[in-house]
Amino acid sequence: MTNLTRRQARRFLLLHHGLIGAYRFRGKQGAYDFVRQAGCIQFDPVDVCGKNAELTLQSRVQGFTKQTLWQLLYRDRLLVDYPDKNLSILPTEDWPYFERYRRSAREGGRQFEGLAEMEERTRQYLRENGPVNSDTLPVEGQMYWHSMIHWSGQWHGQTGAARSVLEQMYSTGELVIHHKEGARKYYDLAEKYLPPALLSAPDPLPEENDHLAWRVERRIGAVGLLWNRPSDAWLNLWGLNAGKRAECFRRLLVAEGRIQELSVEGVRCPLYCRAGEEALLERAMSAEALRPRCELLAPLDCLLWDRRLIRELFDFDYTWEIYTPKEKRKYGYYVLPLLYGENFVGRAADAPLDAALPPAVCAAVPDRAADTLQVRRIWYEDGKTPGRALSAAVEKRLLKFAAFNGCSRLEMPR
Repeated sequence: MTNLTRRQARRFLLLHHGLIGAYRFRGKQGAYDFVRQAGCIQFDPVDVCGKNAELTLQSRVQGFTKQTLWQLLYRDRLLVDYPDKNLSILPTEDWPYFERYRRSAREGGRQFEGLAEMEERTRQYLRENGPVNSDTLPVEGQMYWHSMIHWSGQWHGQTGAARSVLEQMYSTGELVIHHKEGARKYYDLAEKYLPPALLSAPDPLPEENDHLAWRVERRIGAVGLLWNRPSDAWLNLWGLNAGKRAECFRRLLVAEGRIQELSVEGVRCPLYCRAGEEALLERAMSAEALRPRCELLAPLDCLLWDRRLIRELFDFDYTWEIYTPKEKRKYGYYVLPLLYGENFVGRAADAPLDAALPPAVCAAVPDRAADTLQVRRIWYEDGKTPGRALSAAVEKRLLKFAAFNGCSRLEMPR
């Protein structure tokens, strides 16, 4: 077993994610490579200063723009929208591994009255007319429907029939998202965009235990370090109870050698990384001075999937408060962690300033009409005084963030 200090564990995680030192990921290829490393990145339609998937990539990929992800998804078709860790973006090459989800959606769809007939009408309309959204598909009325594989539809009420049939056919894999305009999704037949061999490929891991082991290893690779305990990092892994999870860890570690066990100073249970990361571990444990970078992370960033782990290693307590009632929010409804070097030094929030907020928020909102990213105020984590180097790094980062959001100017307090 390899022994790490907490600082070495932090350095390993940041190196794994390409968040410290020279950029590991560059341009469109780098964006694709990171998604392949992570297995998936989470998608969320809320767009305050970039959608979650875009924010995840802009912090790691040199030269990344929002158009970069659009091209990978909707021109090159190297990535695809599909549920994994909830709504996600994943490599198109992994499509066959999610056949069990599509099968569950097909089987579950049989319970909804009238759905099969609407699917046939939709199929024919798409063949003749091309991409549609729920407003342009000529299917009217309401129906009882909900997805069997992700949060869509109503469990105890009715949903628009057009939306229901499109989401159902998306869940079964018969449709893919052709493109998005804001939060609006346009769908078309998968057969027009994905190779026939991929669409007809059998599930490579039809046995549940094999599939779960693959998914557990994949999630470990997404976060970088994980432990064998309950965690949001395991969300949407069907059937993964504590016993199954323990068996996956034993199999991956002992029988197959696909993960490596680590002991981290002050952390009571072992942590695990993927096998083959020895070079990054050696760099993390060395005396190498890693060039600090200042980065804004996404609320659902892969690094943050286990918030308890982040508290243990970084002493940083982060919660995305978008679904927290306003009166119970500590910071704001859309807060981005601010990383500098080996530490989280603050947070960036879109929310209007509130004198009651504690000193740990940077309020930044793009005003595209004025071509300006407006930073109303910056607070830092307790005990982290912004010296000259940190202040300069934050300003440089915010200038890049302004450009990422289509603004050429930055307004911030001096």
